[in-house]
Amino acid sequence: MIRIDTNYIVRYLINDNIEMADIAEEILTTKNVFISNEILAEVVYVLLGVYQIPKVDIANQLLELLDFENILVSDKNIINKAFEIFKTKNLDFVDCLLCAYSKRDKIATFDKKLNQCIKNVKV
Repeated sequence: MIRIDTNYIVRYLINDNIEMADIAEEILTTKNVFISNEILAEVVYVLLGVYQIPKVDIANQLLELLDFENILVSDKNIINKAFEIFKTKNLDFVDCLLCAYSKRDKIATFDKKLNQCIKNVKV
């Protein structure tokens, strides 16, 4: 199992450095890869902040990547729900993860937007 960092995913999705993108593609498509929630959050942050990619496009691209049979995440249902929330709510991705986790775990927060999401999230 290989844990990859943010740069591998960004290079693969953006393809702005052909050599690095090719290496990333090789790993992401042929090896067993684990992507942690922290890395997903950082990828979202970079794609949104640096590359100014719309939230819906980020979510769709990452969900497509996570559908690869060789890619593992900590909890695919939670990640899918987090990206569904991310597409429609004015929350950062980490708050979307917390909102998605709220149907399984109690979340303690003072954040009003996150509390509203928690109240309204559907399983």
